[in-house]
Amino acid sequence: MLDLTAVELSQKIRSKEITAIEATEQILKKVKQHEEKYNCYITYDEESALKRAGEVQKLIEQGECTSPLAGVPMAVKDNICTNGIKTTCASKILGNFVPTYSSPVVENLEAAGAVIIGKTNMDEFAMGSTTETSAFGVTRNPWNENHVPGGSSGGSAAAVALQECFYALGSDTGGSIRQPASYCGVVGMKPTYGRVSRRGLIAYGSSLDQIGPLCKDVTDCAAILEVLSLYDEGDSTSVMRTDTSFTDALCKDVKGMRIGIPSDYFGDGLDPEVKDAVMMAADFYREQGAVVEEFDLQHVRYAIPTYYTIASAEASSNLERFDGTKYGFRCEDGEEIGLHQMYKKTRSEGFGDEVKRRIMLGSFVLSSGYYDAYYLKALRVKTLIKEAFDQAFAKYDVILAPAAPTTAPKLGESLSDPLKMYLSDIYTISVNLAGLPGISVPCGFDKKGLPIGMQLIGDCFQEQKLIRAAFAYEQGRGSFPTVNERKERE
Repeated sequence: MLDLTAVELSQKIRSKEITAIEATEQILKKVKQHEEKYNCYITYDEESALKRAGEVQKLIEQGECTSPLAGVPMAVKDNICTNGIKTTCASKILGNFVPTYSSPVVENLEAAGAVIIGKTNMDEFAMGSTTETSAFGVTRNPWNENHVPGGSSGGSAAAVALQECFYALGSDTGGSIRQPASYCGVVGMKPTYGRVSRRGLIAYGSSLDQIGPLCKDVTDCAAILEVLSLYDEGDSTSVMRTDTSFTDALCKDVKGMRIGIPSDYFGDGLDPEVKDAVMMAADFYREQGAVVEEFDLQHVRYAIPTYYTIASAEASSNLERFDGTKYGFRCEDGEEIGLHQMYKKTRSEGFGDEVKRRIMLGSFVLSSGYYDAYYLKALRVKTLIKEAFDQAFAKYDVILAPAAPTTAPKLGESLSDPLKMYLSDIYTISVNLAGLPGISVPCGFDKKGLPIGMQLIGDCFQEQKLIRAAFAYEQGRGSFPTVNERKERE
């Protein structure tokens, strides 16, 4: 049962071969088996999950729930609000926060019959690329427990790879869905900015954040995205669209599709094994009749400083609300030391080092005398990066690139060198700066047995083209081995 995709499982539940309760029991058994070692979840509730599975099963039997995801157990990243379930952002400062409402994306999935198992681990406030900055301990990569699962949605990616859920929600500010998907050998998609409601997503960088799925294959990705892509009038960034039939794009034919390969992405710093795997994917597209050629994607070399300037500035503003007065953690002697000292001590004790680092950087670039020199200049470069992509998409349907420069590093390697961790986002952050959709699909393994992911990037609201290209590659590649299958072979 656990080898099934989400869509396959739901089909069996609706055809009465399996029940939602049985599927949930199997997932919970897997969670209890692996959690002590891999730490994919911050919170999971066995009793609530089984109760929900029973409710969904009744709706399915009564013919009231017919979604292709009905009855499927899934997980939610712990920065997306869930009514009555702790939402901590993997931070001490929100360690006891229980929202009184659910994000619209959670409501949409529950209306489609989702069974929420729990909330997945992540880098604190989504600030990191390894899921090592969590206040609740590190998550380990299912393919090799001595390596990171990527981040910040590392808990979601690892849970899908370990079969601790059939799919999960993540958030992507600079690659936080696509990079851990690459590291964990699963499919991960960052939709166009505005495609999916951001309401209820605890903000890191408001102009960059986007919710998206991590799942087993492209078919699941298309089905989940259809459910997520409902217009939300309560979110000022939500865009009303009618082109949401993503499962219709599940077509193997890429003949005549124009695919660009940015030569800027294949220079120094890219692991040769990653390069070879992505280039093999390019050869596959050529064999299938697609037009594949290299081109120069200008201004991408400025993406990292631009991203960290803008994202840190927005984080500095967004995180000022966590001060110990309204909700969340407050230092023990807060009532005795005065308001301003209470603010300082609460934030000093409640935030981790990486969050403090980015708040300070953001406050600096927004400060008087530096606003023009750094923040405004970064906004101008962001516009240039978007223009470069516009020029590329005037010629190409999709762009093919690596999802990350290497496979998953060892635990502790990136944490000891924050700059090295920032550079791991080099191929993903420009997509967020331009508000574009991107999808990561497994395309091989390195010599250490760690997965390699390729990234397909599309123009705004062109998710159908991405799904078509990704599905065609996936069908040509054949089934990607699970963690269990790979370990059994070894």
